[in-house]
Amino acid sequence: MSFFPGNDPIAGDAPACDAIEHLIIPRTSDIGGFEVRRALPTVRRRLVGPFIFFDRMGPALLKAGAAIDVRPHPHIGLSTVTYLFDGEIKHRDSLGTEMVIRPGDLNLMTAGRGIVHSERSPENQRDRDRWLSGLQTWLALPDAQEEIAPVFAHTEKEALPAFFDSDMRGRVVIGRYAGLGSPVSTFSDTLYVDLTLQPGGKAPFPAACEERALYILDGEVVIAGDRFAPNQLLVFRPGDEITLEGGAAGCHVMLFGGAALTSPRHVWWNFVSSSKERIEQAKEEWRTGRFDIVPGDEEEFIPLPAR
Repeated sequence: MSFFPGNDPIAGDAPACDAIEHLIIPRTSDIGGFEVRRALPTVRRRLVGPFIFFDRMGPALLKAGAAIDVRPHPHIGLSTVTYLFDGEIKHRDSLGTEMVIRPGDLNLMTAGRGIVHSERSPENQRDRDRWLSGLQTWLALPDAQEEIAPVFAHTEKEALPAFFDSDMRGRVVIGRYAGLGSPVSTFSDTLYVDLTLQPGGKAPFPAACEERALYILDGEVVIAGDRFAPNQLLVFRPGDEITLEGGAAGCHVMLFGGAALTSPRHVWWNFVSSSKERIEQAKEEWRTGRFDIVPGDEEEFIPLPAR
């Protein structure tokens, strides 16, 4: 998937929450009746920690006979992170992996020097109406890991630590939060937390991460008296202790962030690299068929974009 250029709105006026560095309204694209909102990268904000790509998929009702069919396509220099709230997606890749991801599970595919994968609706789901929603994000790999061998890891929902009290409930997908640590391993300091707040419920967003943001999935979040609606990305200033509060109907948000990269990253289509020359090499390798194939999904592929 490619970068959608666009300008982001300015984050409010002077009384707006001082802790917010950027407020980003995602750009929306309709893919055959399935809506995707892209919040990163943007012109004004390329990364938050290692997160260089942030897509919200759906929620959408896929009618019987409709399907998600993302044909085989390549990646380099990143890890894809797929996390669903509703529905199922079958992942296949050039390592020979075949895995159906379900709500609450985590797929972490590290491309390194190069991998090819496809994402499709499972065959046994296509004859019925079903909801599909979730997040797909990319983690840019640190300089020393950009060219490592590709690897795929799947973590089931039950292995991700859950927390709850009268104010909030959630799950630590990657990193540490609320005294809990996820078993998912990444190549740099990373935070990814699924958090739901009750109406008026409060939760901290500690300043432990060098860079932090949240995406509002549903409901309204209140920060320092300011209210923020769904499908907004809030990027916070470093070092500020933040308290999140659920609005009148509560809210569902995704907290994320981590350590900043030590060098800039370039993004072109599905390729991420610290080197423009490496991206040009990957383009030529895909154009000339030098990436590996996806076993069980060899008949189709997404051609290299012309631009």
